[in-house]
Amino acid sequence: MKQLKILSALLLYPEPVLIAHLPELETMLLDAPAMHDLLCPLFNYLTSEDLITVQQNYVMTFDRNPSHSLHLFEHIHGESRDRGQAMVDLMEEYKKHGLEMGGDDLPDFVPLFLEFLSQLDDREEVGRLLGDAIHVLAHIGRKLRANGSPYAGAFEVLQQLSPVAAEELSEPPVRDMDEALETFGPGADGVEPLLKTMAGGAQAINFYPKRTTDPAARRTDAESGNDRTMPAHEERTA
Repeated sequence: MKQLKILSALLLYPEPVLIAHLPELETMLLDAPAMHDLLCPLFNYLTSEDLITVQQNYVMTFDRNPSHSLHLFEHIHGESRDRGQAMVDLMEEYKKHGLEMGGDDLPDFVPLFLEFLSQLDDREEVGRLLGDAIHVLAHIGRKLRANGSPYAGAFEVLQQLSPVAAEELSEPPVRDMDEALETFGPGADGVEPLLKTMAGGAQAINFYPKRTTDPAARRTDAESGNDRTMPAHEERTA
């Protein structure tokens, strides 16, 4: 589906090559006026601001604000063990359809997930996977809309493409282990709750509404123009 491929591109870190191809991407949506209208603010924003400003805003929007994280499972599983299993299951789903991941992105990175869906020939399978993830995607979109971000339109388009209506997510989970220890403390057995052994075995990919943490996302030294990808826990240097 070309719309999913376009959305994947628009949600990537704004490199010069993306900006150069924006007119072409916008033209591809002219036969879908409702989607084009939702994305117009984003196209206008990306073409009206200078590149450094757009890059800095991207980092502040998606890397520095956990509620906008582009990593799906952060909004569901937080730092629980379920998140790791969900990553494994999603990677297996990619492999099953012939996609081998490259680079440093995590499997639940939204642009990667949308790129994967855009390559599937089975529309029912696309609808199933998008329908499972739409609750999280809509949650991100609502947060972006509340903060006046032009990126909100991309997530509203995804809701239009989804075969199921989005449900509300519950409250976010504890953001990190330190906060977990402060909040819950050790149990009677002396073991912290998030360290307890979970039931083993393969699990279905869980996109269902639950609950956000600091993003393991890509960061870029936008001020200097030197792009580099790094985990969220690293600090950028000038």
